[in-house]
Amino acid sequence: MGTLKKLAGQTAIYGLSSILGRSINFLLIIVYTGYLSKADLGAFTGIYALIGFLNIIFTYGMETAFFRFSTGKNQDPTRVYHNTQSLLVLSSLVLGTGIYLAGPLLAEWMNYPGQAYLFQWTAVLLVFDAVLAIPFAKLRLENKAKTFAGAKLINILLNVTFNLLLLIWIPSWIQTGILPEGILGYQSTWGVEYILLANLLANGLIIPFVWWKAGFFSFRLEKEVLQPMWTYSLPLLFMGLAGVTNELISRLLFEYVLPLNFYPRLSSREAAGIFGANFKLAILMNLVIQAFKYAAEPFFFRESKEKDSPNMYAQVMHVFILFCSLLMILISVNLQWIGPLFLKGEVYKMGFSIVPMLLLGHLLLGIYFNLSIWFKLTDKTSYSFWITFLGAVVSVAGIAFSVPILGFMGAALSTVACYLVMATVCYFFGQKYYPIPYQTRSGLGYLVLTFALSYGGFYVQTQDIALDFLIKNSGALIFLGIVFLRERKFFRSLMDKKS
Repeated sequence: MGTLKKLAGQTAIYGLSSILGRSINFLLIIVYTGYLSKADLGAFTGIYALIGFLNIIFTYGMETAFFRFSTGKNQDPTRVYHNTQSLLVLSSLVLGTGIYLAGPLLAEWMNYPGQAYLFQWTAVLLVFDAVLAIPFAKLRLENKAKTFAGAKLINILLNVTFNLLLLIWIPSWIQTGILPEGILGYQSTWGVEYILLANLLANGLIIPFVWWKAGFFSFRLEKEVLQPMWTYSLPLLFMGLAGVTNELISRLLFEYVLPLNFYPRLSSREAAGIFGANFKLAILMNLVIQAFKYAAEPFFFRESKEKDSPNMYAQVMHVFILFCSLLMILISVNLQWIGPLFLKGEVYKMGFSIVPMLLLGHLLLGIYFNLSIWFKLTDKTSYSFWITFLGAVVSVAGIAFSVPILGFMGAALSTVACYLVMATVCYFFGQKYYPIPYQTRSGLGYLVLTFALSYGGFYVQTQDIALDFLIKNSGALIFLGIVFLRERKFFRSLMDKKS
């Protein structure tokens, strides 16, 4: 129980910082939907989907390789850190330069004529993200959850401040005469440009702080250290590419596969902006999964040497499913109150019905992360590529065939189908090569129940607000009651274990 408590405690720290940070960051969604055009919001969705994709290329699985080789037998973690960080700094500078020079071509390809600077700024942002990856990973490996969380919060606060300054405060000061027009080249017509610039400034300013806290590195490129890491991480690169395709492809491709006039009075890019904004509402589930990943990945590697580790992994999975299922129900049934807090404008309500489906997709992704520990511990990372590639095929096919028919819901369904296929395949291969006694039937039962209660509560409507609230949230009470009746022995067994 002691190790699980430690995992839960670190997840709580990461989660608290993530929730607090994203709560602050949610201000940006209010700003974007309130102050930017739907076209700018669509541009933001598309460009940041591209950034998410390219981030994988810039780090190419080295974070997981860093954990694996820093915790391995006869390994010097400091030596691994110096080599890994040196390699990432060098490679990110090379890749960033290539994207910077290709800025005009990317602008034409993505239909942003005359805006090559957007992609040149993106190149610099990608370099900043890459050189922060391993220092952040080192903080996680060393159990410095509070330092990690503090750095993330500072970064978010800087980003929000710069966004408010560039999108709201400066235009207001110009309008009231406090500042002259065109001060420091300020462009009143810019929207997505200032989102990128704010992100760029925030990430650049945080680099010295994170490097200081993690420990500055000396430049080393030692073949005996890096060659096995590269062999281990290369399949993870392709897994990451396929994985980010699964995660972001719906937002990246939505405007291009949606038929013209599918939604009356909305262009395809405007509809993509609405879809992207509603996608953000599922972020609360993603926050929990991200916090869990921050704590669990180094934890899984550290605990792999313990004799009882398979049982521990199964227990972690079961608790994860129970907690995330309850969260999915609570968000889904309360969307009519949660949604308008963050998405300003009646037009965004047309996408609320996809949010429970997206929440389910994120939950399945979290389950896949739990399942994926088998190929990371057995060094069979090549399986990771084929599993996620299969998911990418399902995702792209789902978008191509379902979005022209179902619009927003088609994109959401493609997300669920992708992660369901990945989790299923990963489970069967994992049980072959690294058996873990998961409570499979029970977990599937909870997922089906969660889906039914989520959409049941979402669609229930009464005229009385108080009664409506009670009826909608009764689903969460039903779920808790079933968990209490079925899981008492499970939780009692956890509590009875020695700390």
